Amino acid sequence: MNSLEAMARLLIWGGFIILAVGLMTYAFSRWGGGTFKVPGDIYVKKENFTFYFPIVSCIILSLIITVILNLFRR
Repeated sequence: MNSLEAMARLLIWGGFIILAVGLMTYAFSRWGGGTFKVPGDIYVKKENFTFYFPIVSCIILSLIITVILNLFRR
């Protein structure tokens, strides 16, 4: 397989992954889902100021993506 075929295969799989994530996001928003709020996320609400930093959600998402990418590399 030459490098052009490898690049084409990578782009096709990347497109499928982006499509799948988009469809899941659309379906989740239609079911009334908002943001992923898990214990450990930083949420500060004052009178006219709101700050939300999803640190634990980012860590969980990073772990999931790492596992998925490691499965594709093998």
